[in-house]
Parts: sequence; C-alpha cells; structure tokens
Amino acid sequence: MGEQITDTRMRRPVITARAAATFEPVGRSVATARAFVRDTLQGWGHGDIIDDAVVLTSELVTNAVVHAGTAADVLCLRTDTGVRIEVGDRYPEREVPVQSSGQALAHPDREGGRGLLLCGALATRWGVEYTPSQKHVWFQLDLPERPAGTRSAGPALPIDALPVAEHRVRVAVVQIDRGGCISSWNEDAQELFAYAPEQVIGKPLTDFAAWPHTPGTGTGIAEALQLSRWEGSYGIRGADGRVVPVYASHLRVRDADGEPSTVCLLVRDHERAVLQSPPRTPADSSAQQSEGHGPADPFEVFIGSPAPDDLDGLLQRTVERARDMLDGDAAYLLLATDDETELEVRASTGLPSARQRFARVPVEAGSGRYGSARMPAVHEDLTAVQGAVPLLSGTGMRSVVTVPLKVEGRLTGSLGVAAESPGRYTNEEALRLQFAADRIALAVERARLTELERLRRGSLSFLVEASDLLAGTLDRNQTLALMAQMTVPTLATWCAVYTVADQASEPELSFVLHEDEDRIDGLKTLLQKVPPPEPVPTPGARVWSAPGDAAHDAALRTSLRSLGLGASARPSSGPGATLATASAVGGETVVLPLVARNRVIGMLTLGKPTEEHFRQEILELAEDLSRRAALALDNARLYSERTAISQSLQRSLLPPELPDVPGVEVEVIYRAAGEGNEVGGDFYDLFPIRDGAYGFAIGDVCGTGPEAAAVTGLARHALRLLAREGFGGPAVLERLNAAILDEGARSRFLTLLYGELWPQRDGSAVLKVVCAGHPLPLRLRQDGTVEPAAEPQPLLGVMEDLELYAQTVTLDPGDVLLCVTDGVTERREGTRMLGDDGLADVLTTCTGLTAGAVAARILRAVERFAAEPASDDMAILAMRVPEAVHDGLMA
Repeated sequence: MGEQITDTRMRRPVITARAAATFEPVGRSVATARAFVRDTLQGWGHGDIIDDAVVLTSELVTNAVVHAGTAADVLCLRTDTGVRIEVGDRYPEREVPVQSSGQALAHPDREGGRGLLLCGALATRWGVEYTPSQKHVWFQLDLPERPAGTRSAGPALPIDALPVAEHRVRVAVVQIDRGGCISSWNEDAQELFAYAPEQVIGKPLTDFAAWPHTPGTGTGIAEALQLSRWEGSYGIRGADGRVVPVYASHLRVRDADGEPSTVCLLVRDHERAVLQSPPRTPADSSAQQSEGHGPADPFEVFIGSPAPDDLDGLLQRTVERARDMLDGDAAYLLLATDDETELEVRASTGLPSARQRFARVPVEAGSGRYGSARMPAVHEDLTAVQGAVPLLSGTGMRSVVTVPLKVEGRLTGSLGVAAESPGRYTNEEALRLQFAADRIALAVERARLTELERLRRGSLSFLVEASDLLAGTLDRNQTLALMAQMTVPTLATWCAVYTVADQASEPELSFVLHEDEDRIDGLKTLLQKVPPPEPVPTPGARVWSAPGDAAHDAALRTSLRSLGLGASARPSSGPGATLATASAVGGETVVLPLVARNRVIGMLTLGKPTEEHFRQEILELAEDLSRRAALALDNARLYSERTAISQSLQRSLLPPELPDVPGVEVEVIYRAAGEGNEVGGDFYDLFPIRDGAYGFAIGDVCGTGPEAAAVTGLARHALRLLAREGFGGPAVLERLNAAILDEGARSRFLTLLYGELWPQRDGSAVLKVVCAGHPLPLRLRQDGTVEPAAEPQPLLGVMEDLELYAQTVTLDPGDVLLCVTDGVTERREGTRMLGDDGLADVLTTCTGLTAGAVAARILRAVERFAAEPASDDMAILAMRVPEAVHDGLMA
C-alpha cells in the first residue's frame, strides 16, 4: 500500500471539478483513456501528477476492457487536496485479489493484476468498491504542498518546507505584439527552451505553445493574450521537440505610442510558486478548526447554515454574501442559458429596479472557443471600457470583479461584485471570489437542475392540457379566446392575438386579454393605435417595444395636460387610467409568429408589467404553445371556410321558399342526417309549372352525405326543367332515369314520388301521381280512413327502359295527402320498426288538423319511436284541401 495519511484532522475533501467518460471494450480504448486523463489533469494545472495518473489509469482500463471484457467508466475528481480517479467495469463477479485474502498480488512481469500492484506503489490511497452491477477501482493522488509564493506575505517556514527549484531560477520573459507574434526573447527563455532569439522572433507564439484543448477547462491562447491579466499552465515545445510544462503570468501593456503588447513571464511548472497567486483560505475556517470540530465546509462558511433549499433563496444569499465579503456596493448573479449564448439575471442586490430578474445579456464571444465571460475578470474603471459589463450600464458602478461558475468545466453562470468608486478590486479579490464561486457552483447547479426539472414537468402538463383544449374546438373565435386564456396569467400578464387573413392583408388585432379585467379596454385601445408587428416567419420570440413606448408617451401627454402644461384639449381618459395602462405594458413585450402550413397566419404577443422580463424557460414554453395554437387556429379557419362553402352549396340544392298554392295547404319538414349537413339523400320540391298547375316531388337517393346530395341536385333541377318543357309525369321520370344512368360509376338509384297538382274551382284538387319505387303516398279522408293514393312502380337509376304511368287522385275538401321518405317508415328501435302500418295509424289520428299540424304530429311520432337520434335523412310533405274554400280563388 502507498503511504498512509494519519493526520487526525483529516477532513472530507471538497470536490471542485469533475470529468467523466466511458470507453468501449476494445483495445484502442486504453490509449484513448490515457489521453483523456492526461488532457483533464493538464487542464486542471496538475502536471506534476500526470505521469502517475496516466500509468495507473492505463492499467485499470486494460483490466476492464481486456480482462473483464466490459466497457470502462473513467471518472476524474479534483478536490482541494488531490485528484481521485475511478475506473469501473460491468463485471462485479470478477473479484480483485487483495492482501488480506491470502492471495499474493501478481508478479510485476505478469500482465494480470499488475494494475493493483502499481496502485499500491504509486497512489496515496486506493481501494475497490462493489455494487450489484459494477466494480470500481479507485486511487487517490495527493497534490504536493505548494506554500505561498512571493506575491503575498506569509509566515517564516522551515527550509525543508520551501518550494524546490533549480540552482538558478530562470524566468523567461517573452513579449508578444498585437498580432500574437514574439517580439522579445530573453536569455532565460533561450536557456529553458533552447531557441536562439533569431529563431523565434517574428513567429506566432502558437507555433511553440502546447495549449491544453480539453473542452471546458480553459480559454484559447489567442484569447488569453488579449486579456489584461492571466495566469495558468501550458507547455512550450523546445528545440528538441519535447514539451516543457510551464507556469505563466501574462500582463497586457502598451508602449508610449499606445501600441499594445503582452508580456509573458514563464517558469518551469514545478517552480510555479515564483509566479502563482496563492489561494486564500476563508478567515472563518481557522477559527472553526481551533474549536476541535475539524475544518469547516467551505460552502457552509460562505453561504451559512442551514443553506436555503430553493434556488432563488440560494442565489439571493450568494449575492448578499459576495457583496459583504468584498465590501462592495452591489452584487449580481447570472445563470447561463442551455446553449451558453446568454446570461440571465437571477439575483441582485444594490442595483436599481431597472436591473430586474430574468433580464438577459449576451455572453461576450471571442474569436476562439470561449469569451472572457468564462474567466475571472477585474475592471478597475468601467468608464474606460464602455459596455464591458452591460448589466451595470447607467448604474453608477465604476469597478467590478466577475468570476465564472463552472461545473465539470461547463459555464453555468457568473458572479459579480461592483463598487461605486474606481480601482476597488484587484486580482486578489478575484481569487477570493473565485474560491467562493467554486464552492457554490455545484450546489447552484443542483438547485438549478431541480428547478428546471420541475418547470419541465409543469411545461409538459401545460402543453398536454393546452393541446387537449385546442383540439376540442373548431370554432375560430373560441380558439382565439383559448390561446389568450392559456397564456394569461400562466405565461404572461397580458396577451394579444393578431391574425393575418392572407399575404396581402395587414395583421388584424383579434383578441386582447389582461389578468386584470379593468385593464383590457385600455390595453385594446392602445394596441389599436400602435402599428401591428411585422408578420415575420422566423421562429422564436422577438422583443417588440412599440406598445411600451406608446403607453409611456400617452401617459406623459396625459400628465402634462393634467398639470396645464399641454394642449388645452381635455384628455379622453383620466390620468390614472393612462398611467395604469402604461404600467401594465411597461415591461418586456415579445412577439411569437403563428406559422401553420408554411404561412404566417398571425402573431401571439405576450407582455409583462413595468420592468419585468420573461425567463428563457417561459419563452421556450410559449414558443411550443404558439406552434400548437397556430395549427389549431389554421384548422379552425379551414373548417370554417369549408363549412361555409359546404353550407352554401347545400343551400343551393334546397328549393327556395315554397309557393302559395291557392286552395291547398302545404307543409314540409326536412331533416338531413350527419353533422353539418343541410342536404342529404332525401329531397323535396314544390314549384309552379304553368298557370293553375303545380309540380311536387319527394325522393330518396341511395345513401347519405355529399355524394347523395349531388344526385339530389341533379334530380331536383331536372324535374323542374322537364316539367316546364311540357312533359307529363311518366316522361319526366323516364328522362331523369336516363340522366342518372349517364352518370356511370357515380350514379345512384333513386326512389321518387312525382305528381302534378290542379286546384279546382269547387274546392277539390286533382293530382296525377307517379310513384317510382318510393313509399306510397297516404290519403286521409274526413271520416278518418287512410288508404294508399298510388301504386308502386320501378325505381330510377337501375333499368334503362322504363314504362311508367300516371295515376289520378282527387282530394276532396278536408282530405290530406301525406308523402314521406323511408327515413320515416324505417325508423327503428331495436327490432321494432315504425313501418307503413305504424305511419297509417299515426295519420288516422290527424283528422281535422291543418297540414302543418299533420306534419308536426308525424315528426313527433317518429322522434318518440326510438331514443337514439335518427341515422337516415327524413322528409315529410303534407298537402291538405281546406273544408271551406271561398269563391273566386280559382280562375
């Protein structure tokens, strides 16, 4: 076993960085794992333990992928005392031999078991952990003690505790010009890297620097040379091709002519104490250690105990403690968006109200991998670099120190402390703040992920409910109302929906909603005066400032009028209403396009009250909602258009208002089966043929719906045309039969009752009737008897050659002729059917009733016959000759 640490004050290590990777069970994975560990430790600045870590990792990964035959999980953990590396495989049944088991460790020359022997020889500590599905072999490499260097005062140390250096400490001084090329190379640089000045001057530093490229562990060299100060580790390739690890301190300067350059001081990496700024230990920790409780948790030292269990509370306490720690006037904390392109204000103290939560500022982007927002930075005077920290513009702050919050090398946020006086902060304060930020970053990220998970669960539930509601209606106005009601107040304080009829039309304000109903009218009036937003199809939310600007202008004009400083005209509304409207729309307003079927059909506008901003998660949820709402709105539009077209076409198939027939009462009741249908397969008609003669018809096309309605239109118009050409009933039906057969595959058979009616001077009426396959017409006499008024003949649309004949019927005063379709006679309730006999029984009870009353009684009898709605089209035509007819009605 390696050297055992017996310090009684041993404390729990604090994890400050983490990197993990999984390697497939193939031979080349061993080399890939070695490179992964090397790059990770180089990026962390631990070059002095890289060799031991790489050797041990290589052996343990070999055991996993070659001997155990499973994938290898490699986890690197950086703590404040050292580095712990774990290698796991998925073969826990394969036990690891240990000393206490009585099995000897493998001989160094054998392949199997050599990794464990090396762990015992090289690692400070090592061990094996088992789970039901994995086996983890871990080892700990402690960092060598690095006492304080020369940049700060420290206590006197024994000689054997001082940093080890060469007989002569060489400090390479290298100057880099504006273009990144070497302009100066001193003797120590020549001695360290074996290049003469003439070999390197004028060449880019990047030709010689071996910069670590592990993602998330540092900045690029081009960006580092542009910063005012920078410290860190990298390598310089010497003349012999070997990389010399160095520790560097960069300082950006300018000469008397104002030309910038960067001075780089470099020492061998193991002599870094000469240049490195020593880390600060919180003052509270020593006091707590002296009480015998062991070292305090640095996180609790900074945040306090107990720590807030919610993200907002944790962030607010963080900025307050950071401000107090550096004696600042203000502090703020920003969290990065998922794509790390923007930082969002989540907590602040000491800043004016304009710097509210969820305001977003862009991450400064450089030409390389990262921008300076991902590194500690000190601005001694913000007036020297306008816009260097956008959040502090116009706040009166002059100096600021900012540090990144990183977890596993990934930027998760930024913490800043600012002061009203210039020059308050130096790199020393940056180190102290970075120390605190490193301790809280993991806790902040855990709380952020917890909040994000809660928001995502809520978002999924919200979108599911929204989709159900939007799918439940095809009414355009109801869809508009639902869109607004779902966003207010869940996503926004107020909402406005604009619709675009077509590409040539201007957007129209269609719906406005505010969480305070008293504000809706004022908001609607304001938006009607503001030009609508442009219907841009670009996805995502875009800021729209017009409502807020217009509201503030209106409020200003109203206030001036109320003070007698403006125009003499009285304002249309009181100052209170105008100011309230300005407050309601004074925050951030965003517009999301409603795009359906590659066309902008409207815009969804969301707003916040004064000085409030939308958080990124809400905008992403609103974008998801806008896509669903756009499709629902377009479906409602298409449904409305098609319904209007369908209804217009169907109405054209129905006869216009029935003509008044002298001496005859006529009543028609029509019901089409199917939702949205006004016309089906059943039809009726009553029309004048010539003076004193009228034609009537009632028919039934096979089937229902649009196809049957098409034959209905053909039959009704053909009957009118042929009858008015002078053809009798049989000739009319024979020609209609031929027209139906000419339709070919689209043709449908048709039952039809057609008749011609002549009212007589004596009060009776003469009818000539042809019943082609249709239910027979029933005649009700005054004495209550019911009898068929015609004989059945072949239906239409089946045979080519038909021989039809007309039958003459005379209706005496008080008689009723009832004509129905089979939707009446075939009304069913289980196995029961109304039938011809049932219809005749109902008609028997109609003696003395008017035509309208007869039709209504028949309809009620049909509806009451069964509980279920009718599934077939239905038409009822009732004609009655009144008992008393005044003279002079007939010509």
